[in-house]
Formats: sequence, structure tokens, C-alpha cells
Amino acid sequence: MDKQTELELEAAAFRRLRQHLMQDRTDVQNIDLMNLAGFCRNCLSRWYQEAANERGIDMGKEEAREIFYGMTMDEWKSQHQTEAGAEKKAAFETAFEENVTRKV
Repeated sequence: MDKQTELELEAAAFRRLRQHLMQDRTDVQNIDLMNLAGFCRNCLSRWYQEAANERGIDMGKEEAREIFYGMTMDEWKSQHQTEAGAEKKAAFETAFEENVTRKV
């Protein structure tokens, strides 16, 4: 497979993942994704931002989130986010430390 085709397939897979998380499974909470998989929608938007910044594109966290989510975080939260219990919040602290704060 040539590099351009590989790049296009990877981009298509990313777009499909985004659609799955943003349209098909809005019921799945970010905290559950982070606790189970070690990443969430916010991580994906941060990786998007980091990729843009690495290419010299000035993009902040909120701009990247709005691009990824297709709306502001406040809009997403009001439409889709539910309150997490203490147990999920504690698990999130551990998952965040292991996967976001402590970079390998």
C-alpha cells in the first residue's frame, strides 16, 4: 500500500471513530471512556490540537474541542453529559493520572 492511501485510510478511520463517538454513541460518557480505555473525546481533541501545533497551526484547547465536538463544550455538556458518581470520579482520577498526566 502506498503512503497516500495509508494516510487516507487512517483519516477515514479517524472520521468514523469521531462519528461513532459524536453521533452514534452520545450516551457513552467521557468519564466512562477514560476509565475503561484511557482516553476520551477530550483526548482526541487534544491530539488534534497537538498535531495542528506541530505543523505550525496556532490552535488552542477550546478551538480544538469545538472542531472535534462540532459545538462548544458547554453545548455538549448540556446536551449529553450526565453527573458521575463518586466511584466513577475516583476511577477517573487514577485513569487521568496514568494516561494523561504521566506521559510515557
